[in-house]
Amino acid sequence: MLTVSFPAEAFATNCYVLAPGAGEECVVVDPGIGVLDTLGEVLREHKLKPAAVLLTHGHIDHVYSVTPVCGGQLGAYIHADDRYRLRDPLSSLGPELIGMFEQQFGRAATWTEPSDIVEVHDREQLDLAGLRFGIRHAPGHTEGSVMFDLDQVPDGVSDEAAVSRTTLSGDVLFAGSIGRTDLPGGDHAAMLKSLKDVVLPLPDDTLVLPGHGPGTTMARERATNPYLQNL
Repeated sequence: MLTVSFPAEAFATNCYVLAPGAGEECVVVDPGIGVLDTLGEVLREHKLKPAAVLLTHGHIDHVYSVTPVCGGQLGAYIHADDRYRLRDPLSSLGPELIGMFEQQFGRAATWTEPSDIVEVHDREQLDLAGLRFGIRHAPGHTEGSVMFDLDQVPDGVSDEAAVSRTTLSGDVLFAGSIGRTDLPGGDHAAMLKSLKDVVLPLPDDTLVLPGHGPGTTMARERATNPYLQNL
């Protein structure tokens, strides 16, 4: 599976591009703030054509570029419980953060809702661009946070990594940490339940590609992540 990731200009949100191979259709996951130029370069380099955009949740740092990437032609896939966030995700930032955003990027922050929004649900299967994504609803960071499962691993992943499947964990699980729960819609009790019932059952041979920071494995997180201990 061709897999390219790069950080957004703001908040270092990981944007992922996934495809069966070069010259194929692809899926874009979490196109955040200031990703369009780099995304365009990735698509041209690998001769990829976007078929859909998947959103792990509705925070602005994960969805800011979804509408231009979709271009009025592609579906934007988001869990039903976070669907409301796509109406105006900038409103959750507050005036001070919007001011910092505009000062950093030298332009006004704007938002237009995608024209084709597809609501997804727990345990649903999505067949997109020749790839099959399983959906795990894992609320806590937001009401509609999800993780996307694939029964494949990125090209070039060493056999020494001992992984055979991949999960795009959004802001549910990071290397050595978890997503915060103190923002609007966050729920610490729900996060603990998600970690226990959704994250911990993942096999050790799962490669975890998070919304921020480096990739990891479930074997490593089960053994070392302090938030997974004693659950």
